[in-house]
Amino acid sequence: MSAVLFSCPPFLARVMGSDDVPELQRFFEANPEYFLATTGEAPGEDAARGEFEEGPPAGWPFGRKYMIRFDDGRGDMVASAEVISDLLADGVWHIGLFVVCTRLHGGGAAGKIHACLETWMRSSGAKWLRLGVVEGNARAERFWKKSGYLETRKREGVVAGRQVNTVRVLVKPLANGRLKEYLALVARDRPGAP
Repeated sequence: MSAVLFSCPPFLARVMGSDDVPELQRFFEANPEYFLATTGEAPGEDAARGEFEEGPPAGWPFGRKYMIRFDDGRGDMVASAEVISDLLADGVWHIGLFVVCTRLHGGGAAGKIHACLETWMRSSGAKWLRLGVVEGNARAERFWKKSGYLETRKREGVVAGRQVNTVRVLVKPLANGRLKEYLALVARDRPGAP
């Protein structure tokens, strides 16, 4: 098992490697809510491998992709996150996937894990956090709003599995930045951008 990336009591965060793919797949299958809400179907048999192998679209500059697992005191995976550093611009960190096990929903674990993840990203150079949330995924929309994210634009017609979604692009400033400063850095996220 990889070394601890950071602690988030009672959880430990570790960077996953390819040897973690089978366990991540089991985690996805045991906690399918994210996939059902965003794709209209349970995770496919290669969902975990796809998360490891897929990167940002061609032509999008980025620093590094992290696949992070959060373990409980027994070493069982209770959450996973995909994080990409310096996506599209220096200091912009993207959360591509954030899944917390179903048994921990509603108890504050997601907020705690996200807060620890945010602290780690900030200490690693993040000035802006960015993500996309499927419009209509009410639980996720509430969570990201409560976590301080602001909508910059909507992208319509995004195909994911059996669904065609509208994705709300959300941003959170970390260094007292203003949204107009972010939009000056990342033209793609401006309202009405192609």
